[in-house]
Amino acid sequence: MAILRKEHPAEFDILVVGSGIAGLFAALKASAFARVCVLSKGRLDDSNTWHAQGGIAAVLGDNDSTAQHFYDTLAAGAGLCNEAAVSVLVEEGPRYVRELSELGVPFDKVGEHFALAREGAHSKGRVLHAGGDATGRLVQETLQAQVLQSEMITVREQTLVTELLLSADTVCGVRTLSGQVLRSRAVILATGGLGQVYIHTTNPPGATGDGVALAWQAGAEITDMEFIQFHPTAFRGSLEGETFLATEALRGEGALLRNAKGERFMPAYHELAELGPRDLVSRAIMEQMKKYPGPVYLDITHREASFLRQRFPTVYRLAQQAGYDLAVDRLPVWPAAHYAMGGVLTGLYGETSLRALYACGEVACTGVHGANRLASNSLLECLVFAARSVSRIEQEGADFAMAVKSSRQLPLLKLLPERIASLRQHLRCLMFEEAGILRHRDGLAQLDEFIRQQLPLLRGRPATREVSELQNLFVTAGLIVYAAQVRQESRGAHYRLDFPQTGATPVRRSLPAVRRGDSFAPLSV
Repeated sequence: MAILRKEHPAEFDILVVGSGIAGLFAALKASAFARVCVLSKGRLDDSNTWHAQGGIAAVLGDNDSTAQHFYDTLAAGAGLCNEAAVSVLVEEGPRYVRELSELGVPFDKVGEHFALAREGAHSKGRVLHAGGDATGRLVQETLQAQVLQSEMITVREQTLVTELLLSADTVCGVRTLSGQVLRSRAVILATGGLGQVYIHTTNPPGATGDGVALAWQAGAEITDMEFIQFHPTAFRGSLEGETFLATEALRGEGALLRNAKGERFMPAYHELAELGPRDLVSRAIMEQMKKYPGPVYLDITHREASFLRQRFPTVYRLAQQAGYDLAVDRLPVWPAAHYAMGGVLTGLYGETSLRALYACGEVACTGVHGANRLASNSLLECLVFAARSVSRIEQEGADFAMAVKSSRQLPLLKLLPERIASLRQHLRCLMFEEAGILRHRDGLAQLDEFIRQQLPLLRGRPATREVSELQNLFVTAGLIVYAAQVRQESRGAHYRLDFPQTGATPVRRSLPAVRRGDSFAPLSV
């Protein structure tokens, strides 16, 4: 969509990089006291939020409690959750979910009460959904409408940020692909995920780790990058890239997983069977596919078509387009990269290690998710920490940092489209094979060597969006591989075949956070 808006050409109080739920909610909150500019590298709705099916977890039922939500989150996080951040999440989350409802998000209801579904590793039904499995799209549409109505918010689509600008140790603006400098007294990174670093992913094409790469290149601390969650049930099409997410809520409504022989297998792996933690379910599927060559199937054929069409309209439609009727056919599935628990290290108010730089949503590592995210906590985290980031900016009340540190004069990097496509494909395949669900020192070393061979790619200023995304993918991949090599244990979403045991003492951030320029940094540019 083309959005035309009168705006100050170069200065704002707050720049928000990203246009998913975290970025849009932050912009709305900030518009109460500041001039805000939302920068989206594509269309405003090109975000992970748009594709989110499952819903938002929050304690809104009479038979639930924040204490139970807290302990469910800790259990999924495999000992590495930041308990203070989890407390903030579960205590403040319901308030912001109600605020979404008041803004117009049409959450599904039973009578006058929110319909609350149960998903994997939740002890209670506490997941709100809208339009059955269209939660993300309806949240995005509602927030977009509010943002576009605000006179205090400028929206710039098709604007790719390629550099964070610094004045001393303070972030004071950004540079875009076109070379334009936009100045601000604070920058909020809300760029979303990095799933495109893997060949099989539920993430949209734009999820190329841009925010993590931007922050790392500016000198911010990055942490917990080894923890990449794979969603167990992405549709496995016969064509390259033919996939879609089959929401976990299907298993919450009784869908079973069956191997190529038609046998149900999850009860042998976990007491919660199909509702076990995502990392365990993903590994179980991979083991079954190796043991019995062929797909694993998601089976919900015991439910009526009318129920499936109403409860899961998106998945039902996508399955039909691929030639499957969920009420009749078992759906072939396999794990796909879905969510990054690590990212830009933040405190309880979204603050990073660089002054005036904040991060919220998937790009951030608040510590809420630990080593493995509890289903449907991600959208909740976006709301809570977007609001907290804005509240800290308002409290700080900083003036513009007027002097901008000159960036290095890098040569313009141009690559042929065929070269970009080839490198991107090779990296993504290697990442899935060697730094995906199952990892081993030999494969990680091979991948590390490949990434280091491409370091000249990072020494140029990108000429196109495609070049910029390729650079960001290599930076992100390098950080993931580095972290996966250093953590010599298996924990949560990080599983090492050569170190299958989990350490006896779970210590969050037992690995050093990565900051550009540190002696242990994975990439030397």
